[in-house]
Amino acid sequence: MENIVYLTVKLKIIINVGRVKSLVFTIVVLSCALLAQGQVIERVWSTERVLKTPESVLYDGENRIYVSNINGKPAEQDGNGFISLLDTTGKIISLKWVTGMDAPKGMAIYHDTLFVSDIDKIRLVSLSEAKIVGTVPVEGAAFLNDIVITDDGTVYITDTQENKIFTLKNGKVETWLEGGLLEAPNGLTLFKDGNIAVGVKNSVLKVTHKSNNVKIFIDDTGPVDGIIWMDNNKFIISNWKGRILLASPGEKIVLYCKTKENKQTADLGFIPEKKIVLIPTFYDNRVIAVRIVKMK
Repeated sequence: MENIVYLTVKLKIIINVGRVKSLVFTIVVLSCALLAQGQVIERVWSTERVLKTPESVLYDGENRIYVSNINGKPAEQDGNGFISLLDTTGKIISLKWVTGMDAPKGMAIYHDTLFVSDIDKIRLVSLSEAKIVGTVPVEGAAFLNDIVITDDGTVYITDTQENKIFTLKNGKVETWLEGGLLEAPNGLTLFKDGNIAVGVKNSVLKVTHKSNNVKIFIDDTGPVDGIIWMDNNKFIISNWKGRILLASPGEKIVLYCKTKENKQTADLGFIPEKKIVLIPTFYDNRVIAVRIVKMK
C-alpha cells in the first residue's frame, strides 16, 4: 500500500487582525504538501478508470458501495447518468447498476430506498429491485447536490446554485432554508446530536433542524464538497479541486492534496469501521480508497 503523509504548519504572523485567519488558511492551502502533526493516510485500493464522472460515493454498512456517475455535464439533462455498485475491496460489481438518470450527485438511504439528487428532481431507487421506482420533481431547483436523511425519514437536499436546502417528506417538497449564511451549499451530514452540518462556500454551518437556527461551526475552510462527521467535533471535508482536510473549530489539517494533478475530490464516502475514506475523482474517473492510520 502507498503511504501518503500531508502536514500543516502553525504560523505566527503579525498583520492586520482582520486578515489573519484568511491569510493563515491561504498559506495552509498553498502549502498542502508540507509535512507536520503526524496525520497519516495510506492508499488501500482504487478502481480502474471505467467510471464516468463519478461525483458521490455512499457506503451502506453491508459491504456495498454506491457511486453516482454524471457521465456528461453536471447540469445537463441528457439521460446518461447512472449508479455503479462496488464492494468494499473496490471491485465493480455492476458498472451500470441503475440507469435512466441525468446527472446524479448526492445519495442517501432510508430503509430500502436510495434517494439520489438529479439536477431538479429526486430519484427514488429500490435497493432490492435495482431500479428507479419514483421521481419527485423539485420546483424552483436548479442544481440539487447532496442529501442527508434524519431518523424520522425527512430528506434534506442542498441546491448549490439557488442557495437553498429543500426537504422531502411523505412525498411533499418544501423549501426549508435559504439565503443568509447559506452560500453555495453543498455537502450535508448529521452531527451526533441529530442537527445538520452544511458545507458552504467557506465554512461548515450547524443548523438546528427544529428551530432552523444557523451558525458558523468551522470557518475559513475553503469551498466544502464532501463532508463526513467523525467525533469530538471533527469532520473530514473535501474541496472539489483535490484537497481533503481534517477540520474542527480550532484546527485544519491537510490529509490529502492532489490539486496539481487533475484528481478532484468530490462528495466523499466513508467506511467507519475501517476508517476508510472513499474519494470520487470526477474527471479522473475512479474511486480511490484511503485509510486514516493516525488521527490526533
